Amino acid sequence: MLIPDHLAYAETHEWVKLEDDGSLTVGITDFGQEQLGPLVYVDMPAVGKHLKRGAESGIVESNKAASDLHAPVDGEVIAINEALGDTPDLVNGAPYDQWIFKLKPTAPFSADGFLDAAAYLKLIS
Repeated sequence: MLIPDHLAYAETHEWVKLEDDGSLTVGITDFGQEQLGPLVYVDMPAVGKHLKRGAESGIVESNKAASDLHAPVDGEVIAINEALGDTPDLVNGAPYDQWIFKLKPTAPFSADGFLDAAAYLKLIS
């Protein structure tokens, strides 16, 4: 199971990467995608939409189940991974390369309230 050290993790199985420009890239963890199985649909928030931390921001769906995506912080959606619209199962092959959306946070990102790789591993074990 892949759990990169350079990311922050939410208990709801999203990963967050702080980019050099202060924006955040958000995706679903390897564990999260594995639990769902091959994805058949990804519902992403609209670019320009303002999200609140913890609020539903989209849905990932497989033949087995659907799971809500949650916003990691308050912020504005600045990009979505349009490739997932046609081929959502790209996430299954590379969950840390296939991001779902990017946010411009309303405040500087703090990892408080997120898990590091070791804590996330403990959560899913």
